[in-house]
Amino acid sequence: MRAKAPVAWMALTYALGVSAGAAMVHLQNGYALGFRDRLVGRAVETSPILKNLEKGFPAWAALLDFGGNLGLGAVPETVMGLSVAMPFPLAAFRGWVGGVVSVDGAHKSRLVGREGFYYWTVLILQLIPYSLAGGAGVRLGLGFLLPRSRWGYAGSKNWLTIPADGVRDVGRIYLLIVPLFLVASLVEFLAR
Repeated sequence: MRAKAPVAWMALTYALGVSAGAAMVHLQNGYALGFRDRLVGRAVETSPILKNLEKGFPAWAALLDFGGNLGLGAVPETVMGLSVAMPFPLAAFRGWVGGVVSVDGAHKSRLVGREGFYYWTVLILQLIPYSLAGGAGVRLGLGFLLPRSRWGYAGSKNWLTIPADGVRDVGRIYLLIVPLFLVASLVEFLAR
């Protein structure tokens, strides 16, 4: 896979973000805990995903979550990858958010026991396809911006002068991303 290095860079960025967020809330950082409480409070009040879960429709909640992760998260991150740099701050922030929710409403750790297994499983299942999506975009962006470097693609360009081989690579990677996001959402909402 030509996108191995950018996928690894994205995964590392996510891991650093998660680590920073988790460290902050576990050290009782007021800013991180306040952000966590506001984020979860807003989600409980307004999220159609959580409303469906409350109504007893976990499969529908999972499908909504899947659609959001794919359409509102991964696809824009891949497109941002054309700039090469833009996905990294987003990945760091998204990872940080994943870290700050590693405590519950009472600010107690969710990292151990059954809750910890659930938290880590869902987090990893979500961050793998996000890393693939961002990495695919970054690889395509490198090929587009540096066509004569080792990142360049041989062959034709499509109508936007984007390397056709790179677009095909993104398509092949999305053949992994889509089912991985579906599995992540199903585990998150059906394995509670």
